[in-house]
Amino acid sequence: MQVLISIDDTDDLESPGTGELASEIARMIEMRGWGKTSFVTRHQLLIHPDIPYTSHNSAMCFPAMLEPGCREIVISAAADFLKRQSAPGSDPGLCVAALPSDSTLVDFGLAAKRSVLTKNDAYGLAKRLRIHLSEHGGSGQGVVGALAGAGLRLGGNDGRMRGTLPLPRAADRISVADLLAFEHVDAVETRDGHALPDDATVRVFGDKIKTVMIGGRSVLLVTSDPQGGEGTWRNFSPRELKSY
Repeated sequence: MQVLISIDDTDDLESPGTGELASEIARMIEMRGWGKTSFVTRHQLLIHPDIPYTSHNSAMCFPAMLEPGCREIVISAAADFLKRQSAPGSDPGLCVAALPSDSTLVDFGLAAKRSVLTKNDAYGLAKRLRIHLSEHGGSGQGVVGALAGAGLRLGGNDGRMRGTLPLPRAADRISVADLLAFEHVDAVETRDGHALPDDATVRVFGDKIKTVMIGGRSVLLVTSDPQGGEGTWRNFSPRELKSY
């Protein structure tokens, strides 16, 4: 069974971030033989005075291919983990959505980026779509973000990867063909969707190299590199990725 697992509102300013907890849940699933997972994505939600959040109001989501009979085991283990590891005063929510899912889940995710949604909104949709949605401390308001995170990952056009690509630190320049050999790089493109040829060269810029979700793919965005001369490229900086 293929699912999306999404969590939100698990941290405070002193605790490990929600992205780290999502990665630990993914590792637990793999280590215990419950399934195979892919990378975690961060999804920015609306910043508004009526929405409680720690610092950025972002949900974290990852896909998993679960072994037969493991869905309820994973839900129980993830719930227990959030109860133990979420920061005091946080409002953690957990979403496990089986795929394929209805487009209304994507609509909910997009709505959470521009309007204030309620727990009733989230639980109502989760019930209609038979999605697991549960709260594990505090007000439980994190269920809204958890459901929205799953919707945004499902939509395939929102979010950037949590963590960084494991590029060799000494690789100042690397070919597109070598970049595409990395597990979580599906394409190397400019912002306007131009795909670079395999023999193009990209200058590794900074130490936080991330992909973004575009068209359901994990895309490394690049821009022209004035330092390298005409026809050369560099990856987007973290600042340039903030809109994703």
